[in-house]
Amino acid sequence: MYQNHWFEDFSVGARFVSQGCTVTESAIIDFAFRYDPQPFHLDAGAAARSPYGGLIASGFQTIALCFRLFIQSGIIIESSIGSPGLDELRWLAPVRPEDTLHTEVEVLELKPSRSKPDRGIVRMRYEAINQRGEKVLSFIANHLLLKRPA
Repeated sequence: MYQNHWFEDFSVGARFVSQGCTVTESAIIDFAFRYDPQPFHLDAGAAARSPYGGLIASGFQTIALCFRLFIQSGIIIESSIGSPGLDELRWLAPVRPEDTLHTEVEVLELKPSRSKPDRGIVRMRYEAINQRGEKVLSFIANHLLLKRPA
């Protein structure tokens, strides 16, 4: 766990690493049933016949998990007030049952708000890494963060 960072606590190039989380087959199927009901996420038999050769997690599940792991680290738990969006989203490799993922985040840019002096945007590159050291996901998040309270 990290201590909360306010906007001005970040510096370009700073890196953070989350704890890991293992993705279970039941979690993959549950998420797919609710949000991404494609056969290669839902049904092991259909997934085996797919180009993936087996069940894989939804990319949307991987994004959510990657984001959750970073948020749970505590780095922006008090300072975050949302995000205007994500950039450069890439699914790089499938996530399979029993893969253990962790999130690595690098600060790319700091942009103080011109209109609201109590905040700014911190652009961060997220990468989800599996237990074999393979990058499975990357994206840039534009975090809207508060500055340290007076």
